[in-house]
Amino acid sequence: MSKNLSAPGVATPAPVDAEPPGLSAPSGWLVRFAALIAPAGRVLDFACGSGRHARWLAERGMQVDAVDRDRSALDRLQGVTGVRVRELDLEGDDWPLEGERYAAVVVTNYLHRPRLDAVLALLPPGGVLIYETFMVGNERFGKPSSPAFLLQPGELLERLSGEWTVVAFEQGEVAGPRPAVVQRVCAVKGSTICRLP
Repeated sequence: MSKNLSAPGVATPAPVDAEPPGLSAPSGWLVRFAALIAPAGRVLDFACGSGRHARWLAERGMQVDAVDRDRSALDRLQGVTGVRVRELDLEGDDWPLEGERYAAVVVTNYLHRPRLDAVLALLPPGGVLIYETFMVGNERFGKPSSPAFLLQPGELLERLSGEWTVVAFEQGEVAGPRPAVVQRVCAVKGSTICRLP
């Protein structure tokens, strides 16, 4: 796996609390970099699915907007303290998050290129992007296999050139939670020195 870290000595992830039955653990990438998010910050869990990340972030004092178009998945988050559930079409003609701002945006296992710039615009200077999804090569392991849903090598880095400080970047094959080829980035909007977790 290729790595590009802006500074050596990144700490190991914090322990993860037990999750409700049937809900998988949060991404280790999120766990590793969540400390960069402003305390009690407003976070967007974009295309959140059943909400494993929204739940985990809310347990740590964040105010989370969990957005997805799948109502049945969102139902698992009803009544979770600190989570606002929003059923939204994230790929439609109208952008439902226009004018919103977040301390952090978390995206995992999701790619819709036509909306990527709009997602990045949700973060003000100092905002944290934690993004992890599949890239080319993943077709060897199953879905997703369409190029429309697979990042090209270094694609997230290219999209963040200019006004972003990349804290960490990885791309390559992983063994778990299932074999896949992924690309991950953690970045802060603006030119800044970050205190690494």
